[in-house]
Amino acid sequence: MIEKEEGKKEFTARKDKFRGYRDLKVYQLAYDLALKIHEITKTFPVEEKYSLVDQMRRSSRSVAANLAEAWKKRRYEKAFISKLVDCAGEAGETEVWLTFANDLGYIKAIDFEELMLKYDEVNRMLYGMIDKADKFCNN
Repeated sequence: MIEKEEGKKEFTARKDKFRGYRDLKVYQLAYDLALKIHEITKTFPVEEKYSLVDQMRRSSRSVAANLAEAWKKRRYEKAFISKLVDCAGEAGETEVWLTFANDLGYIKAIDFEELMLKYDEVNRMLYGMIDKADKFCNN
């Protein structure tokens, strides 16, 4: 691990060896998005703490968590694909919560646009993995 800004740690992989889900670009992006959403939701009104904030944090974290689970299930292609579909579902849910937050004026338009573009990227990568699942699975 190496130190990141503000004392955060990040896992790093040697360039010559692929170690697992943490090395997947889609995992790294999903994880970073969950952290960004956590920070952004700190500014939401207190009455949203147990509703919109909780939902946004849970669904955004679930994308990265389901990716890790998919990776561990890649011995079975159908299970791997199923978990990747779950990831895409959680990403879609997060997009809906972001839209609510934007329409309610809780987030800046520029943050909303950036997050939505990055979730589009996450979805493209997830569906690319689904389409090429055989390249990831241990058959």
